[in-house]
Amino acid sequence: MRILHTMFRVGNLDRSLAFYTEVLGMRELRRQDYPDGRFTLAFVGYHSEAEGAVLELTHNWDTPSYELGNGYGHVALEVDDAYAACAEIKARGGKVVREAGPMKHGTTVIAFVEDPDGYKIELIQKRS
Repeated sequence: MRILHTMFRVGNLDRSLAFYTEVLGMRELRRQDYPDGRFTLAFVGYHSEAEGAVLELTHNWDTPSYELGNGYGHVALEVDDAYAACAEIKARGGKVVREAGPMKHGTTVIAFVEDPDGYKIELIQKRS
């Protein structure tokens, strides 16, 4: 078994695709409209779906926003340099909600960014 994808419901597909592709540097892998169900599925990632897990962005055409609830945590991305990644994300218009630095009670360097729908994305700096 392997993880295929994580699904997020998004209020504005174009805005979310811009964030994941232009700000975080993922690629749009595929997209399919389902007119009878009034929704679109778009898949984004750094690699093909055959090579690793990706994100599924589900846009229900008649739902402009969602409550995140208190069960969601975050998606984690490994980066070479969390400080440089935060600077690049800000330069691309992204929102950094926790600047890069050592995690509380540890030494791993982390940061958090937020997507347009409020989902948290953790950046974890590779260990040297």
